[in-house]
Amino acid sequence: MSLRSPAPSSLYGLVDMGSNGIRFSITDLSPSTARCLPTIYTDREGISLYDAQYSTSSNSSSTSGGSGAGVKGPIPQEVIDDVLRSLLKFKTVCADFGVPETNIRILATEATRSAVNSEDFRRQILKETQWEVDMLPKEAEGRIGAMGVASSFREVEGLVMDLGGGSTQITWMISRADSSSSSIKTSPKGSISFPYGAAAMTRLLADLEKQQPNKNKSGLHLFKSKSPMTSSSSSASSMTPAAPAPSTKEELEETMKAQFRQAYADLHHDMPETLRHKAKHGGLTLYLSGGGFRGWGYLLMSQHRTHPYPIPIINGFSAGKREFQQTKEMGIVAAEESVFRISKRRAAQVPAVAFLVNVLIDALPVISTVRFCQGGVREGFFFDSLPQEVRAQDPLTAATAQFGSEINAEEIGEILWNAMPGENSLGREIPATISKGLVRAVADLMYMGGVVGNKESRAVVALGLPITGVLAGVHGVSHCERAVLALALCTRWGGDLPPPYADLERRLKGLLTNQEVWWAGYLGRVAALVGEVYPAGRIRENMKKRLELKAYWADGLGKKGMGQGVVLEVKCRREEGRDVLTTPAVLNPLVEALEKLGKKKNKVGGEHGFGVPVDVRIARVLP
Repeated sequence: MSLRSPAPSSLYGLVDMGSNGIRFSITDLSPSTARCLPTIYTDREGISLYDAQYSTSSNSSSTSGGSGAGVKGPIPQEVIDDVLRSLLKFKTVCADFGVPETNIRILATEATRSAVNSEDFRRQILKETQWEVDMLPKEAEGRIGAMGVASSFREVEGLVMDLGGGSTQITWMISRADSSSSSIKTSPKGSISFPYGAAAMTRLLADLEKQQPNKNKSGLHLFKSKSPMTSSSSSASSMTPAAPAPSTKEELEETMKAQFRQAYADLHHDMPETLRHKAKHGGLTLYLSGGGFRGWGYLLMSQHRTHPYPIPIINGFSAGKREFQQTKEMGIVAAEESVFRISKRRAAQVPAVAFLVNVLIDALPVISTVRFCQGGVREGFFFDSLPQEVRAQDPLTAATAQFGSEINAEEIGEILWNAMPGENSLGREIPATISKGLVRAVADLMYMGGVVGNKESRAVVALGLPITGVLAGVHGVSHCERAVLALALCTRWGGDLPPPYADLERRLKGLLTNQEVWWAGYLGRVAALVGEVYPAGRIRENMKKRLELKAYWADGLGKKGMGQGVVLEVKCRREEGRDVLTTPAVLNPLVEALEKLGKKKNKVGGEHGFGVPVDVRIARVLP
């Protein structure tokens, strides 16, 4: 099972010239895996075009991580030279990968759009690289950001915010997909934009700090500020008439709260009834993208109750409202500790992001859960270009299908899915995380552990596949899905782990509910049974069926016959002697492992945790 080599015509180079940094990427948009936007090359230059325009002198560094205080001026020539060098480097990289020149784009946002010398900056880029710079207007920037969020999950339903260096945008979104089409709806107003980007807020708060050197600096007051500021604007209209600039941090906080409340009121006016209902009953999910918010997510990961956090990927990470608002704790962590994926520049912007987070939670009490997205300009731009039928694909199965191409993964997946109990009259169900798409992903990947060749490492390899293995860079998969997939695949290979990896398994379980952990173990044991009966994963033409599975909920199970549980019917060949892979000697240990999982002593979470009896019934009825 080798990794597929993309055709050069499917490779696309993109330069995302943002306010806080410049990102370079090459993406493989081959039809079979385009939905998960696989990146085969990525790089970043810490050139802040925003800070460069507020340098206090012509030789100030644009990469120092400072607040960018000062009077706005043109992008200095030495910064332009740094940009040109990085672009020429990327041009060579694209040539090495065989990316056609026609498949390379430069997208520029707020900092380039508003630069005093924007025209000269772009002219120099064209002269040196022969690449035109595409300027994203604010309206398009908001849409591309929203599409980036849509690409990050199978479904999106809630509020969406993007935090760039110079500005932040908010809108609502409902993104759903079925087997043939993708439906993405956002506010007709577009995204409402505010001048509260991470770099802009850092500069604003630094200016106010200078004006109030004797202000009480404890708690939230550390982040309240005053400064000249531009009025916020929407793609539809200006949010508010011009008003006097706040003169204190307290005034700035109240101004921002009023603006976000007004923005929510405007969005609520055309919000679908499903979102209005959620806002009243349980609250809305807030989906966050942009470097400033992603940095906040990494800080939250570093202080998560499951520590160290087992998945080093920001996309799909989620937090409750209370955890999200740990502004004081996160400020201390950023100031005193070295945190994974938090640069000096990002750490310097944490007080500004904390200020914004406090404002958001106070202004928008309907927020109940926060989900972090990797999706930005690159992801949004490419996702927007995909055909609807591609956008409608399950990102997980789109990513894993290539690994199941050499086996009968579809048929194996159906066998596994039939082992999951479905609708019933007992009010029982499996967790939503255990979807048909996830089960198919197990079928695609359940033979990969065997390629390592030795029994000691198979469970370890399988555990790492969704976290640091072949699925690590896959876009659109939640952390719960990664954890369930890792546990199921590990169990499929026996689940015997050496100490460091046993601790990783424990931490992955800490991200899930007891029900999810139990069902991951059940799925893994079923996969082990199927893998034993079909050791190569191939169901040859004209070969008689070796195995059929069917599961359903039933009463009268358990040691005393008083429990509700799962009956798993295992149908195999009548002529026992002619099918050595379904003899009692082969099946009995696997059946015992399944039934043992259903014992009361094996409940996940202890005596009062979760578990259901499992009754495996073998019927030798297949012809």
